[in-house]
Amino acid sequence: MAKWTFPLSLGLWLAAFAGLKFGIRPPIPASVLMIYMMLISVGILVFVAADEKRFRGFLAPLKAVFEGRVSTVVQILVIGAIPLLLAGGVYLRIAPDYDSPFEPRVVHPEPPSQFVFKGQRIDQLTLKNPLREGGDAAKLAKLTNEGKTIYYQNCFYCHGDALAGDGHFSQAFHPIPANFRDVGTISMLQESYVFWRVSTGGPGLPKGATPWNSAMPVWQNILTEEEIWKVILFIYTGSGSTPRTWEEASGGTKH
Repeated sequence: MAKWTFPLSLGLWLAAFAGLKFGIRPPIPASVLMIYMMLISVGILVFVAADEKRFRGFLAPLKAVFEGRVSTVVQILVIGAIPLLLAGGVYLRIAPDYDSPFEPRVVHPEPPSQFVFKGQRIDQLTLKNPLREGGDAAKLAKLTNEGKTIYYQNCFYCHGDALAGDGHFSQAFHPIPANFRDVGTISMLQESYVFWRVSTGGPGLPKGATPWNSAMPVWQNILTEEEIWKVILFIYTGSGSTPRTWEEASGGTKH
C-alpha cells in the first residue's frame, strides 16, 4: 500500500481542490480557498510523514524522476510541468478581470404595500415585531440572544461576525452583502421592512426597477416567522442600531 502513497495523496489533494473550487455555491473567495488548501496540504504531509514506510513510498516516484530511473518522456513531462504550473499561477494572479464594473448597492428598494409570507398575505404598513410587545426587558434580552444563535447558524457567512457585511463569502457577491453597522442601512428602516427583505429575499424584490443584485435567500422557506423576528432583534442590537418608526419615516418626532 505504501507504494501508492504519492498518487493517493495527489488524488486526495486534487479532489479537495475541485470540491472546494467547483462544488460550493456561492463560490469560496480565493483567499479562503488558499487557506483551506494550505491546511489540507499540511494535513496530508503530516499523515504521510507519520509513518516511515509511507514516507519512503511517497518520495519514491519523485526520486525515480530526478535520479533518471524513469523514461525520458516521463522526466520531460514532470520537469516541464513545474515551470508551467508556476507560470500559470502567476498568470492567474495578474490576468485582467473581465467581471462587470462595480455598481453600488441599492440599499432601500421601495417595499410593496403587501407581500406573501408562507401562503398568507401580510400588510406591510401595519406589520410590527410581535416579540417587542409587553416591554419585558429580560424576555427581550432572551429572545435577542436566541436571535444571535440563529444569525450565526445562518447569516454570518455573508454578513460577517460583526454584522459589517464582510463574511467569509461576502467577496463572492457583487455588490457585497449589506453592512448593518452602516448608519445608512437598517438604522434607516422599520423592522417591518427588514422582515419583508429577509423573508422574501432576492426573489421578493420588486419587478418594476429591475435588475436587482441580491443573493439573499428566501428565508421564509428555511426559518419560522418567530426565528426571523428574533434575528431582526439581534441585528439591531448587535449593530448598535434602533428600528425606525413609521412616525419618524413620515416626518414625526417619535424615537
